[in-house]
Amino acid sequence: MSDEQKPVEENIPESDDAVAADNVADDVLSEEQVVAESEADDEPLVDDVDPDEADDDEPLVDDVDPDEADADDVDDEKGEEEEAGEAPRPDGTEWYVIHSYSGYENKVMKNLHHRIESMDMQGKIFQVVVPTEEEVELKDGQRRTIERRVFPGYILVEMVLDEDSWYVVRNTPGVTGFVGSGTKPTPLRQDEVDKIIKRMDAEVPKIKVSFKVGQKVRIVEGPFEDFMGTVDEIDLERARVRVLVNFFGRETPIELDFLQVERT
Repeated sequence: MSDEQKPVEENIPESDDAVAADNVADDVLSEEQVVAESEADDEPLVDDVDPDEADDDEPLVDDVDPDEADADDVDDEKGEEEEAGEAPRPDGTEWYVIHSYSGYENKVMKNLHHRIESMDMQGKIFQVVVPTEEEVELKDGQRRTIERRVFPGYILVEMVLDEDSWYVVRNTPGVTGFVGSGTKPTPLRQDEVDKIIKRMDAEVPKIKVSFKVGQKVRIVEGPFEDFMGTVDEIDLERARVRVLVNFFGRETPIELDFLQVERT
């Protein structure tokens, strides 16, 4: 084939349709680039976040109010104490008094505890108490602390009274009966119970007084030790006694502690 017969491709002009298609493609690409750039501008980078706004949205542990934290701790402790403490008493729970042989109060209390457990009465009989108090007495020149029964022959029982609980208590060995009018046990008033419990929980032991006004006593302590005198006045609230001592034929009042004198 001669040179004149070879097709010349370089000089073939593009048709109008091809040019239009290329222009449309270029426009689509341009619009996609614009949208991509716009979306990139709308999404803030992590580094561009305002630190003040970040602190407001996500409070740190150090920013917690210490008073609120303490309050939460107190609430938690109260909850634990309530769980560990005694269960609330059901309606109808009262304190009653039962009578026993004097000197056998502790044995009767032990017997009743055993019956409560063996007969599964923990839901109706809650406490059995022998009221006692500490007492200091002076004997043979020596002080000693003893535990004295406040009401000899009587025991307190906290319970819900019905036929079953009455039967368990009344038929405990050593119990002679309930205290009350007729055959119906009479519950104690709450103020009476509080007074007995307060007396039992007293931190300062009660001092036993073995003398009366007008009796002869001997002073066992202090500068007037071994002097004899007569009791003139007794102050139970202050635990003090006034004694008349004879000095040179004349009676002189001396105020002393209960434990500084003893009956002759």
